[in-house]
Amino acid sequence: MKYVIALLVVVAFASLLLLRNNPTDNNTPITGLPWQIDTQPDGSTQVFGITLGQTTLGEVIQQHGDDLKLAIIAAPQESGSLEAYYSHFSAGPVTGKLLLVLDVAVEDMASMRARAFQEGGMRRYRLHPDDLPLAQRAPVSVINFLPSIKLDEEIAQSRFGTPDEMVQLGTQQKHLLYPDKGLEIILNAEGKDMLQYLPPGAFNAHRNRLLQSLPDNE
Repeated sequence: MKYVIALLVVVAFASLLLLRNNPTDNNTPITGLPWQIDTQPDGSTQVFGITLGQTTLGEVIQQHGDDLKLAIIAAPQESGSLEAYYSHFSAGPVTGKLLLVLDVAVEDMASMRARAFQEGGMRRYRLHPDDLPLAQRAPVSVINFLPSIKLDEEIAQSRFGTPDEMVQLGTQQKHLLYPDKGLEIILNAEGKDMLQYLPPGAFNAHRNRLLQSLPDNE
């Protein structure tokens, strides 16, 4: 047990060093890292090999494997959203959890929700097998990556650059906004940090919703 704990500490420390510094070993470029956000000619962005708004769930599975959970997340009386979740995801040597929100038409979402089976908590529904082909054709609209290591402003800015804006939400959350990258970094004082990737064209609406959640809309 002591060996396992020590090994986990070493892995976490190595990941932290990678976030702070550029890798220099053997000059082999590392790909698939969280800060490697590529802008495509059409203005869309790609990260982890996933082009937002274009790469389908089926293509994601071909790249990253089928060890994922697929479910509709919905409150009662809502159609909800279709989400795919990798509990163990490697972004290069940086590990964490990956959650993908899929773009499904409203009418299709309602039909899928009506046929789905409730499982786990009150908000999780498993798809009917007949709806799996439609789910695999759905493109990824939002990527959420929760790294295993704890982030801070220094680490975030060393890898992603200076944010265009920082929004403090209460005493626990700080949001670093990078609209050109379609990236929001959420630093949680006591919870999990998260990197949220959105299409750059949708970022302004996302920012407005964030600002509206501030006390007194300040």
